[in-house]
Amino acid sequence: MKYDLVFEGGGAKGMVFVGAMQEFEARGHTINRLMGTSAGAITATALAAGYTASEMGAALMEERDGRPVFTSFLGEPMGFGDEDIAASSLLSLLAGIDLPFVPDRLEVRLDETLLNAMLRRPRGRHLFSFVERGGWYAADAFVTWLSERLDATAPDGTARAYSRMSMAEFYEAMGRSLSLIAADTTINRMLILNHQTAPELPVVWATRMSMSVPLLWQEVVWQPGWGLYRGNDLTGHRIVDGGLLSNFPIELFISTLPHVTAIMGPKEDARPLGFLIDETLAVPGAPRTAEVEPEGEAISLGQLPALQRLKGLVDTATQAHDKMVIDAHSHFVCRLPAMGYGTTEFDMTPERRDALVAAGRAAAADYFDNPPRPRTDGGFSFAGPPGAAPEGTPADRMAEKMLAE
Repeated sequence: MKYDLVFEGGGAKGMVFVGAMQEFEARGHTINRLMGTSAGAITATALAAGYTASEMGAALMEERDGRPVFTSFLGEPMGFGDEDIAASSLLSLLAGIDLPFVPDRLEVRLDETLLNAMLRRPRGRHLFSFVERGGWYAADAFVTWLSERLDATAPDGTARAYSRMSMAEFYEAMGRSLSLIAADTTINRMLILNHQTAPELPVVWATRMSMSVPLLWQEVVWQPGWGLYRGNDLTGHRIVDGGLLSNFPIELFISTLPHVTAIMGPKEDARPLGFLIDETLAVPGAPRTAEVEPEGEAISLGQLPALQRLKGLVDTATQAHDKMVIDAHSHFVCRLPAMGYGTTEFDMTPERRDALVAAGRAAAADYFDNPPRPRTDGGFSFAGPPGAAPEGTPADRMAEKMLAE
């Protein structure tokens, strides 16, 4: 059967998608359209590039210097120059603190000296990055890794050369619609990045935008050479993880409204299927462990109470938005276990990784063997051919809201 696949965001927990896709492939199902947010965007991009579940698993399990490659994605911020310091809000903050009996000229030099001293320490660079670039970590290593993966030769010898392609070029090369969800914090709007909405945007940077968990990784600033988004110039806008607004926008594939399908691509005869990471479902046989942060002077973000509160607020707002559609269209949702796994558990042990992958495959098998029945309690009743949804459903309403200019 042909499916439109949606992958939820979830950081390191996204390893569970490997198991789900193993089962998907084993049953002979095929892919029509792809959509993902954050970790789901990485998965969707890999599948759009022709990666099999096995090849995708090998890429995600890659090690460098004896550690999972994903640990390198929590990189130390670098490259702050004199112009960055001069334009920084931290320097403005220091300048606003008047030191009695210190001449203004000397005070300016003292402020700059303090900032330069801070940037000589790893923790100081993290703090500067957090305040000035919206994230504790740099993600340069991720961009390099994804570019390498998009240019890696396929197991059958097929050459790939996708890393320098725009969304439009990637679509032409692969013939498969890929939509990645991001959030523009400059204008407070969700972005649906695909070959229709942002044709000139590099596919690597579209994925980087979608995986940019707010406050964890530095924001992405839209560059002049990346073209327009739905006819609008976003140059200079700050873009982060789409999970800030919707971590699981399956409604965009469920809705049959013409102006939705005009942006998302034709539904054809495909049925929507969303892979949802469910932290309430236990992973059988998983050894217990804690989330791992990088070693060194970079403190764990989990130690900052203010960020814990902010994360709780964001999660509550996002889940409330997504829950409405998930509940109404639950028969299109395959829930994948992830209880006890951390979003930044990139240093996952092989035993925990294997247990998560196996749980994903078992959950997908159960979904296909025992497909959930559509709701008939007044929320939404599925009728008609696979993939159809009558106008006025929660999916239609939420999709229209997402696409509103």
